[in-house]
Amino acid sequence: MIDIRSDTVTGPTPAMRKAMAEADVGDDVYGDDPTVNKLEELGADILGKEASVFVPSGTFGNQLALFTWCRRGTEVILGEEAHIIVHEAGAASVIAGVQTRTIPAPDGVLTAAALKQRLRKQDLHAPATSLICLENAHSMGNVVSLAAMDEVRKTADQWKLPVHLDGARIFNAAAALNTDAKNIAARADSVMFCLSKGLCAPVGSLLAGTKDFVKEARLKRKIMGGGMRQAGILAAAGIIALTEQRSHLAEDHARAKKMAASLAHIKGVAVNSNAVDINMVFFSFPPASDPKQEARIMEIFAKRNILINPPDGGLFRFVTHYWIGDTELEAILDASREAFVL
Repeated sequence: MIDIRSDTVTGPTPAMRKAMAEADVGDDVYGDDPTVNKLEELGADILGKEASVFVPSGTFGNQLALFTWCRRGTEVILGEEAHIIVHEAGAASVIAGVQTRTIPAPDGVLTAAALKQRLRKQDLHAPATSLICLENAHSMGNVVSLAAMDEVRKTADQWKLPVHLDGARIFNAAAALNTDAKNIAARADSVMFCLSKGLCAPVGSLLAGTKDFVKEARLKRKIMGGGMRQAGILAAAGIIALTEQRSHLAEDHARAKKMAASLAHIKGVAVNSNAVDINMVFFSFPPASDPKQEARIMEIFAKRNILINPPDGGLFRFVTHYWIGDTELEAILDASREAFVL
């Protein structure tokens, strides 16, 4: 089965399965799991942060950051298409008890001008801004430049506000920008990144920051039910993800660009060429707005053992990853030429 619904579908590599089976474990709530401790130290070092904490998922990590940074009843500023807003089930209002205030962020870019229109000090009528959130790489397929991040950082410093980075795909961003992940992470006070998006680990993310921030986050993680026990079995795969899998991301990007170029040659397919910075290809095919046509397209891919998501808001999204090689890419393109016919 070829699965291009997301890079979250990547099953563990043989090396991961072996490491998980042989992992040295302890009780992580007591701080006794040596494999978790090793993963947290490795993740913090790679991002240039003092410490990190292992959490079950990216959403958990983002919401833990808000819960740790923000006083209840305050306000978080972020882009209107940020993952925290669009895909995290309104958790910020439930867990951290904060109000989210969105701003236009074309291609994931928050500008100083837009921020300054929204930032607020507390008064009788308004909540105080307590946090600014960035996302890089953006879940819409774009990478945000370091210069754009610097603009946000400067504004945050002027207002004495922390910046949290949803870096679920920070290593994709680093590969696309041809820089080190540390350079991206340096623009934020806390960073969440996923081990299970494109890096093949079956479970887990890390939330990194200062030692004091992570110490407080551990307490909040416990409150959220994230106090895991012999979690080294999972952390072992995360270590392999960070030491062996990051180098493959550029290959995923190259295949996504090849896919985008080939899809663009199919009559009626409109590829969003401005959003092929990483391993995602977004495109529209207007006939798919007809439910019968959509069902026909889905069936053609299914018959070829290819899993895709139906269009969302008129857009298809195909995602390359470690398990999509050249042979799989050609099979996807062959199915596309059959499915996307005017």
